[in-house]
Amino acid sequence: MNNDYPDLRLARDDMRAQEALYRPTAFWDEASAEIERELVEQGVERFRSLPLPLGYFVPTYGTPGNSLSVEQVAGLRYGFAQVAPNDRKAQLTLDQLLGGELAALSDYRVLLAADDPDRLPALHRFSECSFGAPQEQFTFDGRRFSRSSLNYLLGLAFLKKHLGGEPVRTVLEVGGGFGTLGEILAVGGVEDWRYIDVDIPPTSFVAERYLRAALGDARVAGYVQTRMRSVIDIASLPSASVLCSWQICSLRGAVDLFVNFISFQEMEPPVVANYLHQVDRLQTRWVLLRNLREGKQAWRGPGTVGVEVPIRADDYVGMLPGYELVDRNVLPFGFRTVDGFHSELLLLRRK
Repeated sequence: MNNDYPDLRLARDDMRAQEALYRPTAFWDEASAEIERELVEQGVERFRSLPLPLGYFVPTYGTPGNSLSVEQVAGLRYGFAQVAPNDRKAQLTLDQLLGGELAALSDYRVLLAADDPDRLPALHRFSECSFGAPQEQFTFDGRRFSRSSLNYLLGLAFLKKHLGGEPVRTVLEVGGGFGTLGEILAVGGVEDWRYIDVDIPPTSFVAERYLRAALGDARVAGYVQTRMRSVIDIASLPSASVLCSWQICSLRGAVDLFVNFISFQEMEPPVVANYLHQVDRLQTRWVLLRNLREGKQAWRGPGTVGVEVPIRADDYVGMLPGYELVDRNVLPFGFRTVDGFHSELLLLRRK
């Protein structure tokens, strides 16, 4: 049974009329259409357990995020059962290893050690919404977390070390996944906060639905509410807004913090440079990025996934001449893959 999402169709139709800078690049072109079909067929209420979102914008510690397939995990479990069928502690260890809980707990421990609960935003208040039927969600100290939320929480803990208590009220993000950062900011205790997520459909559609479920309809504006505005005054927006990529040009006002986590690496250099030009235009004070230091894999032709020209860490710094690099970090706040790639955090401040 197909679901009818007229707001998603409207955004996708409008996107086709935009210039290339605001349409999906090689990495996302085919994937975005396939994700839309899956959402229509299966329902946005299940997006966190659907194969394509899990492969593109719903990160996991277990399958598929750990690079092990369902079949490989089943084979490991079967082999272990033959060797140690009655070893309960070993079985629990294997379950938590393959299911991602041990990796999630490791990130949670870093968060507890690194964050200052006496400074805003108050990260220790956060507990994740379960909208989307998550395949993977962990409970620590009575609060729910996913890999998405722990990624952002670690990034914010890294940022707070340099803010010195300075308030960050207006946050702009490009490529915000399913809206996790806005959900975190909602409980951060900062007065008059605003979160603006700019993305391509169908991801923007999913983020809007998620934030409405997490925060309530009255606190969220989406594409239908903002589509006809040639000028979008940031001060007029509600707590959380999800805009389509081309609408970033319509924003007017000032931004305290710009964030991009793990999506610039999936775009081409001219697209990223254009977004960062908009960030500079909005007089953004802080820029927090997390992307692969070495760049994403290159596209090899039809049937493959990758970018045409990989962007490396120093390229982002070069695209922001009006900013100074304050700090960079892979461990403990970022991530190093088993095959030697570095998911690195970069923090820049306006000169």
